[in-house]
Parts: sequence; structure tokens; C-alpha cells
Amino acid sequence: MSNELAQPVQRRSQWNGPVLATIIATMAAVLWLMGRTPWCKCGQLVPWSWTVQSMHNSQHLIDPYTFTHVLHGFIFFAALWPLRSRLTAPVRITIACVIEGLWEILENSPLIIERYRAATISLDYYGDSIANSVFDVLACLLGYAIASKLRWQTATMIFLAVEVTLLLTIRDSLLLNVIMLTFPMDAILQWQSGG
Repeated sequence: MSNELAQPVQRRSQWNGPVLATIIATMAAVLWLMGRTPWCKCGQLVPWSWTVQSMHNSQHLIDPYTFTHVLHGFIFFAALWPLRSRLTAPVRITIACVIEGLWEILENSPLIIERYRAATISLDYYGDSIANSVFDVLACLLGYAIASKLRWQTATMIFLAVEVTLLLTIRDSLLLNVIMLTFPMDAILQWQSGG
């Protein structure tokens, strides 16, 4: 038996850790240069904040909007899946990471911060901390990994369950977030404000 046949088949991982880490570190450096704070100005080392309309939202590692970033991963996996014959799994997940990192940079630009403050319930939103942005990208990668292991029907059910849960608990969701950023509606804003 040849030496080649005797060796176990090595499966190529869909994760290219050093590349993904470099993308995330680059994003964090750009956010630092943009003047973003590393952590919540409150100084509390609590890793999460569940109160959406507070100074802590988007300042700790995890908040309710972390779940929308998990859903970003589901969407990126689905959008990139048709390209699987042209792009390897590591390339597709790298593209997803780059897009999410670019979104975090754009989301923390004055343009989008002011848009959130003017058109959504996020009146006290002044941008994410760098730690929150890093965890948002990690949440996206987690969502991508989860979606890659599921049948599309199961992934769709989980996606819808997360959206409904967010609607019921914080009166916001990924879909509403997109609507309110692009085509704000007074009826949605009133409902989100508790009216």
C-alpha cells in the first residue's frame, strides 16, 4: 500500500483563522482611529447589557442586537452558497467576515449614527464600542457556522424564531432595523416607542 493511501484524508477546514483574525483586528484598528471607545464608558466589566434604550446598549460584548448579527451570518451563508462551485468554503466565509467588518465600520460612521438617532428608537445611540463590534463580527461568524450545518428549512425556522423573539422582547428585529434605516415609517416608530 502506498504511503499516500495509508495517510488519513485531511479535510480542509472552512475556517481560515489567521485571515479572519486579521480582518477583525483591522476592523478594530479602523474603529480605534475613528475614535470609537474600546469599552462602555461606564467602566463596568459586565459582559452583557439587555436594556436596549440605555447608555449600555452596543457598549458591552453582548446585547439583544447580537442576535441580529447571528442572522447576518445566516444571510451571508445563504447568499454565498450558490457560489460554492466557484469559491471555496474558506473564501466564502472570508467574504462574509469582510462584509460584516465593513458594516461595523459604516455603522459607526457619523452618517449611520445620525440616521439611527433620527429615524429609529435609538435616540441615545452614539455608536458601538470596539469590543461590541468585535463580538458582532464573531456573532456573524457563529451564525454562518450554524447555517452551514443546517438544512435550509431548519435555518429558515430558526431565523424566523429569532426575529419574532426580538419583536416580542425589544420591539425591534433585523427586518425592522433595515426598514427603519432605509424607509422609516411613523407607524413602526410609534409601536417601537410603546405607543
